[in-house]
Amino acid sequence: MADSIDGAAIRVGLIGFGYAARTFHIPLLRATAGYRIVAVASTRTGEVSAALPGVDLIAEPAAMAMHPDVDLIVVATPNDTHAPLAEAALRCGRHVVVDKPFTLTVSEARHLGQLAQASDRVISVFQNRRWDSDFLTVQQAIRRGDVGRVVLCESRFNRFRPQVRDRWRERPGPGSGLLYDLGPHLIDQALLLFDIPDTVQATLARQRDSAETVDYVHIVLRYGERVINLQAGTLVAGGSARFTVHGDRGSLVKRRPDVQEDQLRAGVLPGAAGWGLDPDEALLYDGGAAPRSVPAVPGDQRRYYAALRESIRGRGPNPVPPAQGVTVMAIIEAALRSEAEGRRVTPELREEERAAWS
Repeated sequence: MADSIDGAAIRVGLIGFGYAARTFHIPLLRATAGYRIVAVASTRTGEVSAALPGVDLIAEPAAMAMHPDVDLIVVATPNDTHAPLAEAALRCGRHVVVDKPFTLTVSEARHLGQLAQASDRVISVFQNRRWDSDFLTVQQAIRRGDVGRVVLCESRFNRFRPQVRDRWRERPGPGSGLLYDLGPHLIDQALLLFDIPDTVQATLARQRDSAETVDYVHIVLRYGERVINLQAGTLVAGGSARFTVHGDRGSLVKRRPDVQEDQLRAGVLPGAAGWGLDPDEALLYDGGAAPRSVPAVPGDQRRYYAALRESIRGRGPNPVPPAQGVTVMAIIEAALRSEAEGRRVTPELREEERAAWS
């Protein structure tokens, strides 16, 4: 999809200046050639000016869509605002990045995809964990046939946060809770590895004292006799591997998660020495006397924005197209139905949405 910005820097308007914007979007955009952040919509004007001197400051998030000097709008705001802000941007002719989750419902996600197609704009979901070292290591090992035919895979994003914090993600409301926070990462990675499941079964719980939102998620994806377990919890201090994959030729264990978020929080610039390098080798158990070490594939979340740049310029595919975002939301909706009804649920998807993962 080539347009007038082909060859020039893509001018970015960022909506939101919370954790996702400061930790991920701003450093990754600044470290990827072909982008220039020109405007930020946030009430934290002092913090924005200190971090990004010279950018335009916008008071109202919805006003960003009408900024005359913006080509791409990045929506990094509370989850219930994703759909309306993205729609406003598309209607004003902007390309759009939406932080995960794409929307709150399948219908909203489909509407945005249809609107982007009608307006000939790129809309993409920021599924940055596709470029994490732990996932890439497991993906490469599966494709290489290290464990043979996969029969069981366990993928976990566990943390130890016993205190409920006063932030929108942990307060009651549309799109809050762990299912919408870490769930999209777990689901998106599983879909990339194994395609769309036959059924979804979920257990959702509030396990911490004073928890007001879901803080434990367990989703089982069934592919015939193959079982994929996805888990996220807030009361796990240790002892569980990030990935465990079992097959008819062996088992692979990737113990520790990707390092990029920790590096970004520590102020390491993307692309600096050691960026994305994972010292935690995976272990392959194949019947031998001892497990064999499998070097970790380096992670680099800049690859999302590099691919997006090429898509906007008409030189490559959308790194996370809206049809894939629809599918993630369909799995989340199936998980909610499963918890409410106590049964396996078949995700309801259209043919073009299923084809998006082929």
